[in-house]
Amino acid sequence: MDDQQHSEGTMSYLFEAGALKRGKRSGWWIAGVKDPETIAEHSWRTAVIGAVLAMMEGADPARVALLCTFHDTQETRIGDIPWVGRRYITTASNEEVTADQVADAHPAVAEGIKSIVHDYENGESLEVQVAHDADKLECMIQGLEYLQQGYPRAQEWVDSTRAKLKLASSIKLADAAQTMSLAEWQRTFLR
Repeated sequence: MDDQQHSEGTMSYLFEAGALKRGKRSGWWIAGVKDPETIAEHSWRTAVIGAVLAMMEGADPARVALLCTFHDTQETRIGDIPWVGRRYITTASNEEVTADQVADAHPAVAEGIKSIVHDYENGESLEVQVAHDADKLECMIQGLEYLQQGYPRAQEWVDSTRAKLKLASSIKLADAAQTMSLAEWQRTFLR
């Protein structure tokens, strides 16, 4: 491939990543949420949570944010399959999907993204542990927001994802989140 083909392959991947802004997190439909967050919205806040958790845990915030940013990019091809559906469907691994997604990208881009996804899926470093907890904590927080918006069946997601948190900082933030309103941040301006 020449430079033009690599540029087009890389741009193709970037266009594909943009589809995450339109893809809904389908598990929330089971909880009755009519217009759930998108995959991109979930990934963005997961990256922010990951960076914050990394600071609290003494991990590399930039590495954790990077892991979180790419953790669900495969869903442009396989969709957001809720846990209840995964029992019935066999899909390619996230690593296989990623390899196909970046097959025509610039070699450095392809290798970099494949490495990030491989690390997220298989790594055991503190950064990977933080990224996994960030994903779960984001889901729990989203569930709390849906609860406060009148979707009582979101409680199952709150409880199940809360139970999977492993790191001390994640658990402390989860405890705090469960005692707060989603509009708590506005109180700073109301004092």
